[in-house]
Amino acid sequence: MDALLEGLDPEQRAAVEAPRGPVCVLAGAGTGKTRTITHRIAYLCQRGHVAPTQVLAVTFTKRAAGEMRTRLRSLDVHGAQAVTFHAAASRQLRYFWPRVIGGPRWELIDQKIRVVGRAASRLGLPTEADALRDLTGEIEWAKSSLLTPDAYPAAASRAARDIPAPAEQIMKLYATYEQLKNEAQLLDFDDLLLHTAAALEDNAEVAQEFRDRYRCFVVDEYQDVTPLQQRVLDAWLGDRDDLTVVGDANQTIYSFAGASPQPLLNFARRFPEAVVVRLERDYRSTPQVVALANDVIKWARGRPAGSRLKLIGQRPDGPAPRFHEFDDEPAEADSVAQRIRTLLDEGVAASEIAILYRVNAQSEVYEQALASHGIPYLVRGGERFFERAEVRQAMIALRAAGDLDGSLPEVVRSVLGRVGLTDEPPTGGSARERWESLLALVELAEEFVAALPGADLPRFCAELDMRAEAQHPPTVEGVTLASLHASKGLEWDAVFLVGLVEGTMPIQYADSDEAKVEEERRLLYVGVTRAREHLWLSWALSRAAGGRKYRRRSRFLYSLVPENHPAARVSGGAARPPLMKKEKPTCRVCAATLVEAQAVKLGRCKSCPSDVDEELLESLRQWRAARARELKVPAYVVFTDATLMAIAEQRPTDSAGLVAISGIGASKLDKFGDDVLGLVRAGVGYSAT
Repeated sequence: MDALLEGLDPEQRAAVEAPRGPVCVLAGAGTGKTRTITHRIAYLCQRGHVAPTQVLAVTFTKRAAGEMRTRLRSLDVHGAQAVTFHAAASRQLRYFWPRVIGGPRWELIDQKIRVVGRAASRLGLPTEADALRDLTGEIEWAKSSLLTPDAYPAAASRAARDIPAPAEQIMKLYATYEQLKNEAQLLDFDDLLLHTAAALEDNAEVAQEFRDRYRCFVVDEYQDVTPLQQRVLDAWLGDRDDLTVVGDANQTIYSFAGASPQPLLNFARRFPEAVVVRLERDYRSTPQVVALANDVIKWARGRPAGSRLKLIGQRPDGPAPRFHEFDDEPAEADSVAQRIRTLLDEGVAASEIAILYRVNAQSEVYEQALASHGIPYLVRGGERFFERAEVRQAMIALRAAGDLDGSLPEVVRSVLGRVGLTDEPPTGGSARERWESLLALVELAEEFVAALPGADLPRFCAELDMRAEAQHPPTVEGVTLASLHASKGLEWDAVFLVGLVEGTMPIQYADSDEAKVEEERRLLYVGVTRAREHLWLSWALSRAAGGRKYRRRSRFLYSLVPENHPAARVSGGAARPPLMKKEKPTCRVCAATLVEAQAVKLGRCKSCPSDVDEELLESLRQWRAARARELKVPAYVVFTDATLMAIAEQRPTDSAGLVAISGIGASKLDKFGDDVLGLVRAGVGYSAT
C-alpha cells in the first residue's frame, strides 16, 4: 500500500485515498491524471473495496485506454477493464443481444458515409465526398445529442450550428439514413451506445446482471462526454454512485461533436457528498510555458468559479516562449524550419518536435520548408498536402487544361472553379478545408508568377509535380505536423504554434458566436500545454511572399506578447486589433445581435431598412460586369451580390474598411481594392469602356 502512495503529491494522494463513492478529479494539463486514476483503481483493489474484474474504466481513444491498461498491469492490477465507450458498449450489446433483441446480431457499419451517400442520392442532395463527410457529421452530432430527426432543425438553430445544408434537408437525410440502415439490419457506432443504454433501461434482469458484474466506474476526459455517452453511464450506474470522473473544462474542444463540460461542472451538484480534488501541479512543462498557458486561459469568459484551474509549474526554469511576426507565410515556415534545425543540432530528437496549426490546409508550406531543409517529418491526423483528394483532383484538372490565355493566377482560379473553388468560403468543416486547399493552389500560382513573370500553366504544373515529389521523405521518425485538435493528449519537448492570425485562430466561422470563440481560446490553450520546454508562437501578415500585409495577429495574443517585444507592435493593415473581449456584431440600425452570415456581412438585420447608395450599387455592378468579362469568369467570382450590397451600404473609404466586410480578403483586396475604393470615393457613376 505504501508503494502505491509513494511519489504522489498531496492532491494526487487525496484522490487516490478517497473512499468509495463519487469522486471528481479536476486535473489540469500535465498534472498526472492518468497516474492518479490508475493508482486509485489499484488502491481500491488492494484495500478490498472492489475486485479488479468489477472495475470498468472508460476513456475516449484507444491509445489512452491502452496506456491505462499498461499502467494497471504495472501496478499488479489484472482483470480491470480499460476501454473506450464504444468498445465497452459493443461487448455488452453482443453479450445481451439474444435476450434483449433476439435473432442474428446486426452488423456494424464499416463505412457510415456510404449509407449516408445512398440516403443523399435518394433525396437529391450532394454526394461529393466532402459534402457527405459534413452531412455525416451532422447526423453524428444529432445522435450524440439524443435528437430525433424531427428535433434536429430546432436544436441546430439553438446551437448555432454551421450546417452544410438547410436544416430541413438534413432532417430528411437523417430520417432516410436511419430507414436504410434499419432495413439492412446495420448498426453504426452511435447505435452501440443507444441500444446498450436501452437494454439496461428497459430490462431489469439485464441491468441487474450487468450491475452485479461491474461495481466501480472510472471516466477519463469527462469534459468531452456527450449526452448519449452520459445516458449510457447513467444506465451503467443505476442508483449507485461508485464513480470517479477526471476532466478539465479548460480543455473542452469538441463541442462541435456534441461534447459538453456540463456533467463535469455539475458533478458536485448531482452528488453533494462527492469528494472533489483539484490537480494543479504541472509536471510536464517549464514554469515559463505554464505561465503563458495560464495567461491564455485567464481571459476566458463564462467559466464557473469552481472549474478555474491555475497550473503551478514544477519543473526547473526553461527558455521564455518565443513570439515572431513575419511578412508572409513562406518566411514564417522557413524560419520555423531553421529553428528546428538548430534544435536538432542541439540534441533535441525530431520526434520530440511538433508544428501545430488550426486547419490541415496550413500544412503545405511547412511540409515544403522542412523538406527543403532536409528535415524528416510526419503528418498526423491528416494527409500530406499533395496527397489530399482535392489537391490530386485539382492537379489533374490543371494538367488537362493545357495553356490558356490570361495571367497564371486567373487561369488557375478559373480551372479550379470547375472542381469546387468558389468565390466565398463554404460552410462546414470538410468543405471549408477542401476550399482552403484549392485556394492555397491559387496563391501558390501567385507566388510562382511573382518569382517567374510570364510563367504559364504547363510550367506551373511541372512545379507542382516537383513539389509533390520532393515532399515524400523516407519513412523515419521525424517532426510531427498536426492540427491542434489532433494534438490533444500528446506532448513534445518543442512545440511551434503557427499561423496565429484572425480568421484562423479563432477560425472565421466562429467569430459571430461567443461560445465558439471561447472554444477556440481553449484550443490554443491545449496547444500551449503540449510543450514541455520550447514554445514558439508565430503569425504572418500575408499568405503569399510579397503579398499585401492585410492580416492581424490573433486577438488571443494581445495579452501575451510582452509590451517591449518587437512583435508587440500593431501591424498588419490599417485595421485596429480587436478588443480582448470582442463584442458580438450588432446591427448598425437597431443594435440587435447579428447571427446570420448575410446579416453580419451587411452590418444590419435583414428586416432593418437599407441605406444603400443606389447609384454606387449600380456603378459597382457595371464595374463588376466589365471586370468579369476581362477576366473571363462569372460575375460572382469578382464579388457576390451580397458583397456589392454591403459595399454600397457601408461605403468604406480605405483598405481597413473594405477588408472588414466579410468575404473580402487579401486576394480580393489586391485585385480589386483600388477600383472599388475609387468608385466609393468618387461618388459618381462608373462607365464601362
